[in-house]
Amino acid sequence: MLIGYARVSKTDGSQVLDLQMDALVEAGVPEHRIYQDRVSGKTSQRPGLDACLKALQPGNTLVVWKLDRLGRDLKHLINTIDELRQRDVGFKVLSGAGAEIDTTTANGRLFFAVFAALAEYERELIAERTRAGLKAARARGRMGGRPRKMDKTTLHMAMTAMGDPKACAKELAQKLGISTATLYTYVNGDGSVKEAGQRLLDNVTGK
Repeated sequence: MLIGYARVSKTDGSQVLDLQMDALVEAGVPEHRIYQDRVSGKTSQRPGLDACLKALQPGNTLVVWKLDRLGRDLKHLINTIDELRQRDVGFKVLSGAGAEIDTTTANGRLFFAVFAALAEYERELIAERTRAGLKAARARGRMGGRPRKMDKTTLHMAMTAMGDPKACAKELAQKLGISTATLYTYVNGDGSVKEAGQRLLDNVTGK
């Protein structure tokens, strides 16, 4: 199944989605399966993209008019495309830079492999910087180590945010400084608390 995503940067009516919509429909994407945003590419709040990513299932293919319609920046683009690969979701670009990228083809699968390597490289850089930071902290008498994953304040914020049907769990977890897996350990998708979260709330010594 093909699912499309279209975006323009301005909300004042000076930019329209018609060109992108026509191209996506011509490529075989049903119009009712095209998700839209009218926001700047630099903003992290893109409800259309969040809904689109949630709707994608293994075997689906995400189709965009141009590559820059998807990512906020290179880092976001690399991580998003690598996430699609891990979820067994295809990716196709119709025009512009990256035109004719189609991961249902051999060349397209090579493209996925390159982005996976870039994502892994970024993770290794982050890990290397973390280790260097901890080493420097220990040299100055600060032991450092893994921060606490969840506390009461963070849990209350997570419950409130997840209560919004438009909430993106991955972005919320990043903002809270926890992993998505940790978020779902304590909170359900509708914002209700799980058993681990209730135990934390019942712990009078928790912060």
